[in-house]
Amino acid sequence: MEEKQFVGVRKDEYNIKQFVKRMFGKGIVSKVKIEYTPVGEKIIVSTHKPGFVIGKKGEKIASLTTFLKKKFKMENPHVDIEEITHPEFDAQIVADDLAVTLERFGSMKYKSASYRALSRIKQKGAQGAELRVTGKLPSDRARSWRFSFGYLKKTGDAAKAVDRAEAVAETKKGIVGIKVAILAPNVKMADQIEVNEELLEEIKKNASTVEDVEEIIKKKKVAKKTRKKTTKKVKKDKE
Repeated sequence: MEEKQFVGVRKDEYNIKQFVKRMFGKGIVSKVKIEYTPVGEKIIVSTHKPGFVIGKKGEKIASLTTFLKKKFKMENPHVDIEEITHPEFDAQIVADDLAVTLERFGSMKYKSASYRALSRIKQKGAQGAELRVTGKLPSDRARSWRFSFGYLKKTGDAAKAVDRAEAVAETKKGIVGIKVAILAPNVKMADQIEVNEELLEEIKKNASTVEDVEEIIKKKKVAKKTRKKTTKKVKKDKE
């Protein structure tokens, strides 16, 4: 019974998230989080257009609250808006925007739309990004096209820092799948080295110590050779 309840709760959460995204339209909402508090349910909507989501005098938020109460039988849902200040680094928004562009202008514009999205991400200073567009592009045979730049981790724990998202574009030729991966500029990787003045000073200090050690080793080798020569001379004199 507990397993069924757990699956049922997760299923309801998924349906709520999809309902919120469909309500505001594709490319508006990035993520929807649900938190359970003693007072009631808290729905956090991440968007780069908070004014559009809130509406005039909070009309859209009020209608969303009533829908959640009626359709999903929530007792006291409370909707919070989380503003995304840099939508270029949000993989879901980029993927949805690309899907909307392909649906509006056709699947033949996949190259120009992908390069345009990639240039926007690059201009804002992202460390790396990758866009994958899969479908009947441009022929009747399905193919996968990849557009990328910069530094992007794909395996290991460092790959968790990469923001990934997927979207679907419904075009006249058929379904087009879109995958986006973005590494934001403020993310610090474990194997990333930043060359600055402090690092250069440390390298100089280490280099000087290495030179000192090498000189000491050379002196020891010379002293060893001289000792060997003197011992050989003493042996010859005795003989």
